[in-house]
Amino acid sequence: MEPRMTPALLLLLSTALLAEVKSSVVVCHITAYDLKMDEALLTIHNLLPQDIIVYYVSDYCYKCLYQPLITLGPKTGNHSSNASVAIRTRFTLTLRVIRETGNTSLCSWDQLYGEAGHYSTWVQEESGSVTCTQSIDKAPINSYIPLLVGAVVLGALALLYVLGSYLHRQPCTQKYINLFCCKNVQHSVNCDTTTNDNGANHTKAKSSRLKSLDTFRGFSLTLMVFVNYGGGGYWFFGHAPWNGLTIADFVMPWFVFIIGTSVALAFSSMLRRGVSRTQLLRKLTWRTVVLFLIGVFFMNYGPRDGPLSWSWARIPGVLQRLGFTYFVLALMETCCAKKDISGNEGRWWNPVKDIVLYWPEWLFIILLEILWLSFTFLMPVPNCPAGYVGPGGIGEEGQFPNCTGGAAGYIDRWLLGENHVYSNPTCKELYRTTVPFDPEGVLGTANSIVMGFLGMQAGKILLFYRKRTGSILKRFLLWALLLGILSAILSKCTRDEGFIPVNKNLWSLSYITCMGWSSFILLGAMYFIIDVKGWWGGQPFIFPGMNSIFVYVGHSLLGTYFPFNWDLQFQESHAAQLFQDLLGTALWVLIAYFLYRHKFFLKI
Repeated sequence: MEPRMTPALLLLLSTALLAEVKSSVVVCHITAYDLKMDEALLTIHNLLPQDIIVYYVSDYCYKCLYQPLITLGPKTGNHSSNASVAIRTRFTLTLRVIRETGNTSLCSWDQLYGEAGHYSTWVQEESGSVTCTQSIDKAPINSYIPLLVGAVVLGALALLYVLGSYLHRQPCTQKYINLFCCKNVQHSVNCDTTTNDNGANHTKAKSSRLKSLDTFRGFSLTLMVFVNYGGGGYWFFGHAPWNGLTIADFVMPWFVFIIGTSVALAFSSMLRRGVSRTQLLRKLTWRTVVLFLIGVFFMNYGPRDGPLSWSWARIPGVLQRLGFTYFVLALMETCCAKKDISGNEGRWWNPVKDIVLYWPEWLFIILLEILWLSFTFLMPVPNCPAGYVGPGGIGEEGQFPNCTGGAAGYIDRWLLGENHVYSNPTCKELYRTTVPFDPEGVLGTANSIVMGFLGMQAGKILLFYRKRTGSILKRFLLWALLLGILSAILSKCTRDEGFIPVNKNLWSLSYITCMGWSSFILLGAMYFIIDVKGWWGGQPFIFPGMNSIFVYVGHSLLGTYFPFNWDLQFQESHAAQLFQDLLGTALWVLIAYFLYRHKFFLKI
């Protein structure tokens, strides 16, 4: 097998050759087979009699320094000096040609290159000025076709399921179903009913479980499995490099929101059943410890990491944050939950009783958010400006290279040590950061609790107005409206220029309000469609939603094994990666369905 040349290796090789023989014509050949996913081939032709350097910067990289791409010697006679390099195609690039002697800018251009395309740029002098002329040697492919095909296939399967369910409910099909599944064929008795001695039909008792909440949890978990497996290699199924949002950035906050809703519903139910607050305290403590231990010793590491060493063990993590968030929310409910929420009719504050009755929780959350704001924007960080919330590295013109995450990153490195936090943050590739930063760090956990508290408000609305569907939906819509407006104000409807940019790595306040907005909208829509109207039973998402711990732990531990993962023959193709990731996700949904049918539910 031929060794593959990475862009970095190719750049070093080209630079070394040019430094040694600048007067010769340097040609670096890269074939189509050398290009990987989300890469294009760019060939620079230098027709100038002096050396040039090509620099680039991604438009997604906020206020970043230009980085050297390739160096070319002068033309030889009538022959240009040329070199080829693989470039990334995920974001628009700004390229600039600089004269090596004198550091003079000659020309520049912006372009979003297409995957697997071959491009040429001719740097030449015309009428006394230098121009950079672009041309396409080979047209790029449409990398979104596999995604479109996958969406069509999934849509067709969903349509077939809906059609099958509709036909199953028709009397003409019920006749044949009863013929095969019922003993008494002559009376066409429905299999789901039983008849007593008086001839009365009794259907199965309707479950009081909120199907929409299980479906929301399962939808979030299914999306989490898909993005954790790679999301087909598409950048928007991965986390944003720093500020901004991708599809993957919605998943964990939805989970935290659901935890808050579940805590409000479950603890109220247990108190009504007579469970003491001491028992609740023991239960929530045990669950927190188990989640934390699973996260530290199983989720953070896999077979590829080798033997675990405490010298480099990562302490924070997804389950650790979920566990601690659950602990604080559950502790608040243990102290403040009401056994009886009736009997307050006629009071002046009755329209907002779901808020007034829990004023101690509100006071705690407000103080917690003030604490987050104070640490984030007022805490002095060595060699960094106060209130800095950028990625460091080459951002901000490279002025603060070691300030990744500002106070949040500094607190983690100070409390836990650099070797015990995440060493490969999402900003590392684009912003060239060198210090570790953990997206599940200590300071961000405060806003994770705030996110869960928003979910608790959804649970309280469901409790207080359980027989008034209109009131529930209106309050959900009002919460979504308020949080959406607050998000727009804090972020100024921009990615990087807001008062507090939307940032998943920091779990910024604007990120919380934006995720809260989407959570109220989604849960409200599912509640109306599933629990109120009964138009949808939540399949297939309800199955992983009722076995979330099993699916999450299972997909993390077994994700590197067949049939969830295998070596791809065509690593440059989104189609192969997408098929693998969709299949792995579908298998976990099927496993969850199998467990559901056998009434196996893993609980802590």
